[in-house]
Amino acid sequence: MSTATSLVLACPSCHRLNRVPAERLREAPTCGQCHQPLFAGRPFDLDETGFDLHAARSDVPLLVDFWAPWCGPCRAMAPAYAQAAGVLEPEVRLAKVNTEEARTLAARFRIQSIPTMILFLHGRELARQSGAMPAQAIAQWVRQHLPLSPG
Repeated sequence: MSTATSLVLACPSCHRLNRVPAERLREAPTCGQCHQPLFAGRPFDLDETGFDLHAARSDVPLLVDFWAPWCGPCRAMAPAYAQAAGVLEPEVRLAKVNTEEARTLAARFRIQSIPTMILFLHGRELARQSGAMPAQAIAQWVRQHLPLSPG
């Protein structure tokens, strides 16, 4: 009866690629390598090293918050962004990129104001939004930009 499709996603802890049956995403899957949760209900930190693995190789859309520690609006939005992770996972994964530490990524994606959120799927930018938002608005914005899933 099941025509299960497996999704590839990178572990937020060790960055190894994992295959997870789509119907098991809500069952708290763990990494086959490090055994950490693949979805923690909170954003994970991302740098240049693992960025492409998560943004381009994973089959689950990735929302990235480009921020900096000195940015007041970024710090103000952080709790809302964390709350949005709890709402959006496992349909979307949420990561944070510190633009002070990952200057190459900030330049690559032409980040001119922060916070800036970019939604990625298979390495392609689906949408971009600058400015702080509450959790409900983040979730709503993401959902309106997600591609329709087949079936």
